[in-house]
Amino acid sequence: MAAAAPEQAGTSAETQPRQPIWLRCEKKPFEHRSALTPTTAKTLLDNNFEVFVERDPQRIFDDEEFEAVGCKLVPHNEWPSAPVEIPIIGLKELPESTDPLPHTHIQFAHCYKQQGGWTDVLRRFKEGKGTLYDLEFLEDPKTKRRVAAFGFHAGFAGAAVGALALAEQEKENGKGLLKALKPYPNEDAMVSQVSKALDSVSKGKENVKVLVIGALGRCGSGAVDLFRKAGLKEDNIIKWDMAETAKGGPFQEILDVDIFVNCIYLSQPIPKFITSEFMAQAGEKRNLAVVVDVSCDTTNPHNPIPIYDINTTFPEPTVEVDTKGVGKRCTVVSIDHLPTLLPREASEQFSKDLLPTILSLPQRSSEPVWTNAEKLFKQKLEEARVEDEKNGVKA
Repeated sequence: MAAAAPEQAGTSAETQPRQPIWLRCEKKPFEHRSALTPTTAKTLLDNNFEVFVERDPQRIFDDEEFEAVGCKLVPHNEWPSAPVEIPIIGLKELPESTDPLPHTHIQFAHCYKQQGGWTDVLRRFKEGKGTLYDLEFLEDPKTKRRVAAFGFHAGFAGAAVGALALAEQEKENGKGLLKALKPYPNEDAMVSQVSKALDSVSKGKENVKVLVIGALGRCGSGAVDLFRKAGLKEDNIIKWDMAETAKGGPFQEILDVDIFVNCIYLSQPIPKFITSEFMAQAGEKRNLAVVVDVSCDTTNPHNPIPIYDINTTFPEPTVEVDTKGVGKRCTVVSIDHLPTLLPREASEQFSKDLLPTILSLPQRSSEPVWTNAEKLFKQKLEEARVEDEKNGVKA
């Protein structure tokens, strides 16, 4: 049984007001994950929370699973009409709009590193006087690590898609294209399909070489784990981290493998890992056929893999690299919500890791994980204001 909410002096848990939280639907196409699961929602309910859940046919968890544990089901996409004092939790960014945002939002907003449209997003919060707690920047004050992340499953799924893309490229006289992706029921099903696909590669699975940069992190460890489980030789899974990239790119070693998986966390400008010109110079000697950019800093001006400029999608998982007409084909996988290929497992792990932080939501005015996130939000609001002013945009 979950622990009861701590009692305040002279007050029983039963008389304390319940902390509301509103799980919104996800509007990003093909996004099946959820910030809360029936399991974690039940724990919140047992700890004096009131959990509202929007109906969502896209979510991996059925509405009835939330209803069964005691959540209050509300209409699909109803959050804009929710009482302003109820925090709204979701995963991916909200659809583009100019509507002010008066609520407190807990989500991945993708607007703190000057991504495309970043000031537009923050301007909505400024105009609505709302607050953003970006899930990417909810950090443990002691370790400075994110309290919850999808990194492992992002790397795991990204490596899987890269392997599938490699196998498909050999088909149709080298013109094969990876077809639309659909979520897997579980990890075993994903590993089985990838292993069979790699068995079809002409050079033989035992000769396929991969390079994972960021291999010591959550994301990189997930990519390495997939390649191991799919049957690649350990010596052919090359693992790099900060020590190996310290010399600065571009890196010949990337051109020498079949699949390159980028799993770094980009926090500052760094030398490019690879460029189209560098690939062209290698000519026929280039072995690289697939790049998986799990980090997906596509619109970041400091993207260290400037060989593509769009995010790919589940219906169209890859984009061609302009190799200047030299050497073999090369494609990029740049899907920015890869963990949704394993939506149930990824959601359960993420929500479980996030749970202690959500349980402290009633104390967000004093809990460092929340106060630090709010301080960062206000800092980014000011940066966006300055940028808008410089560009002649009035809030």
